[in-house]
Amino acid sequence: MRLRLKPLCEQVIVVTGGTSGIGLATARMAAQAGARLVLAARDTSTLDQVRRDLESARGQVETVVADVGRQSDVDRIADAAIRRFGGFDTWVNNAGTSVFARLQDLTDADARRLFDTNFWGVVYGSVAAVKHLKSKGGALLNVGSVLSDVAVPVQGMYVATKHAVAGYTDALRLELEAEHTPVSVTLIRPSSIDTPFPQRATNYFDREPKLPPPVYTPQEVAAAILHAAEHPERDVYVGTGGRVLSGFARQFPETFDLASSRLMPAAQFRDEPARRPVGTLHAQVRGEHPGPVLPLSLSNRVGRHPLFASLLVVGAGLALAGLLSASVHK
Repeated sequence: MRLRLKPLCEQVIVVTGGTSGIGLATARMAAQAGARLVLAARDTSTLDQVRRDLESARGQVETVVADVGRQSDVDRIADAAIRRFGGFDTWVNNAGTSVFARLQDLTDADARRLFDTNFWGVVYGSVAAVKHLKSKGGALLNVGSVLSDVAVPVQGMYVATKHAVAGYTDALRLELEAEHTPVSVTLIRPSSIDTPFPQRATNYFDREPKLPPPVYTPQEVAAAILHAAEHPERDVYVGTGGRVLSGFARQFPETFDLASSRLMPAAQFRDEPARRPVGTLHAQVRGEHPGPVLPLSLSNRVGRHPLFASLLVVGAGLALAGLLSASVHK
């Protein structure tokens, strides 16, 4: 069967982690485009709030209370989509969490919880999606990270989960291509995004966490996700900063390691005492990043031209070299 992705206005889209951050931004943007939605999250009241808001704007929404770390819950998401809408066309594995901790301090329970949500949630969602889509065609979109490519200190186990997501996604794509299965498999690689992610992460430190700049809006990721729902893509980087970081790390790994070890620990914390992580108390797209938040990614707008990417990597090299030199001479 030839791969054909429908326009958004004809699609049913499943989004896990659909009540905050990137997931909620994607849901709102998809509903505005006329897509019907199946949203999954763990909190009943927040799901109900999001459903009411979207339906008040004439959206068609089904909600499922689910923990993506449980395969039976993920299967219920697919069943709900089939029951309400007769199936789905795009599945977005977006649910995720993090822990700010040194690897040697991390408890086994917190490490396993990360993998249950960030990795096994993607595996269970991918299996459920492909089972349905392989006979009709569609798109599977797994939200990884620029940290699917590189590593940073302080969030090491989160990095490990996102590397695992990248490996799983790539291997699944190859298997489906070998079988000529009409499913587009895309890995979305966001840079730092201004969502409630830092405030809802577990934090082992005495300072409040944040994401390192440059930071972009969740809407920029949502736009990339929905573009990939209509146009087959292999990888989509969101944020010029993330694309540059990944390219620089590939070209100059030792220099990148040195710069990251010197600069990244401090870049992931505010100069204020840590607060207790907050739960999913209400639907919230944006976080509270203390610095500038870029409304768009130049590289996403311009496109992934090889020459443009090379210039970005060179520019990043010069910038990182300057930062590293300043750090060494302090």
